[in-house]
Amino acid sequence: MNFISAKEIGMRWGISPRRVAILCKAGRVEGARLIAGAWIIPEDAVKPEDARIKSGRYIKTELKEADSNE
Repeated sequence: MNFISAKEIGMRWGISPRRVAILCKAGRVEGARLIAGAWIIPEDAVKPEDARIKSGRYIKTELKEADSNE
């Protein structure tokens, strides 16, 4: 089994190496191991689903800006 760094897998998955480390620490990346303070991940690891999205669909809401004329 070949392993790659958190930086490399983050580039593949489109997320930061820090987010990869958080997912690994939470046990959400199967086969990930912490070696000398660095996460190594199997090359064929699958990106975990985003647990922050409960509905299965991401809905971005716009922030309302305060009206400066009032």
